[in-house]
Amino acid sequence: MEVMYKRCCGLDVHKKSIYACVVIKEAGKREKHLARFGTMTADILQLAEWLRAWGVERVGMESTGVYWKPIWNLLEVEFDLDLINAEHIKKVPGRKTDVKDSEWIAELLQHGLVRSSYVPVQPQRDLRELTRLRVGLCEDKARVANRLQKVLEDANIKLASVATDVLGVSGRAILEALIAGEEDAEKLADLAKQVLRKKIPQLQQALAGKVRNHHRFLLRQLLDEVQFLERQIKDLDRHIEKQISPFEWAITLLKTIPGVSEITASVMVAEMGILTEQFGSAENLASWAGMCPGNWESAGKRLRGSTRGGNCWLRRALNQAAWAATRKKGSYLGARFRRLAARRGVKRALVATAHKILIIAYYLLKNQCSYADLGENFLEQKQSIHLKRSLVRRLEKLGYKVTLETAAQAA
Repeated sequence: MEVMYKRCCGLDVHKKSIYACVVIKEAGKREKHLARFGTMTADILQLAEWLRAWGVERVGMESTGVYWKPIWNLLEVEFDLDLINAEHIKKVPGRKTDVKDSEWIAELLQHGLVRSSYVPVQPQRDLRELTRLRVGLCEDKARVANRLQKVLEDANIKLASVATDVLGVSGRAILEALIAGEEDAEKLADLAKQVLRKKIPQLQQALAGKVRNHHRFLLRQLLDEVQFLERQIKDLDRHIEKQISPFEWAITLLKTIPGVSEITASVMVAEMGILTEQFGSAENLASWAGMCPGNWESAGKRLRGSTRGGNCWLRRALNQAAWAATRKKGSYLGARFRRLAARRGVKRALVATAHKILIIAYYLLKNQCSYADLGENFLEQKQSIHLKRSLVRRLEKLGYKVTLETAAQAA
């Protein structure tokens, strides 16, 4: 096989150790040099010195958890690095050691038999960590809110049956009064604000429960935790605003897509970046994100076509944007979702809408232009002949004889 790199190194990365193998193939001779290093900063710098001594051109390593990140951060300035998906370089079973793993990575890398994973630049990696932390905090808040609801149900307080948001302005005022010891359902219901005041009779029935001191203690702890998480999310949002300043133009373009909010646009930029060259095409980007059907065919039969595993953080943001886009009146995406949902079901239609949003985002960033909505009638106008025939057939099946004439002819 053709040698792509004469001097390359494979790294098998673990929590406390790094196994390195340098493979050199020059003038028809092949050399192999093995070494083991620790994972402390001084050890990684020693590894870099060892690689320089052998004149290594390219370094490849497995994407092992988060253990590859400090090595990448320290070596990326000086060496050409490849982050390799472990699924793509599995060895023959029965011959598995750390030394053999590093040697196998070096062999594959030397002959160009592995593809490097997408690793964004440092500012984008920082933004990615912030947006992912925000998702985690929002999930924590939802879990705490569910625990709070369990306590209310245990006390036979049916606030969630009347109020849409238990942690809204009215809900929090009622919760604070319950914690303070108020038991009168009429006084509690009178704390409702704005629209919820129309439901005071229902609130009086829902708040007539049996709240004990035990419940008050639990509610106080859980409500304090919710407020703490909300403060953290607000602080994080302010920090994200500062971090996205280099990507502000991309955020502005992505927000023109129906359903894409400021946070969703930030997640999209953090996960896929603002440059489209690394993906090559919109189809490759959809495959990388896991937003397109997978291929699984044998003996000429397609066995399944479910979406493959991809970037779960980007998928989550795209699905949320798709739900929001379906509620946008007069939009192309909403009309497309409704047409697909009637034929293929809501779940498939949602994934298809999220896929379309990702394709739109790719071309907006590539061409650096804003989104121009085609309108909800675009698909009908595009398929007017097909639609006309379909509607005529449906009427004929109901027993009608159909004669068509244009508005001009009728006049």
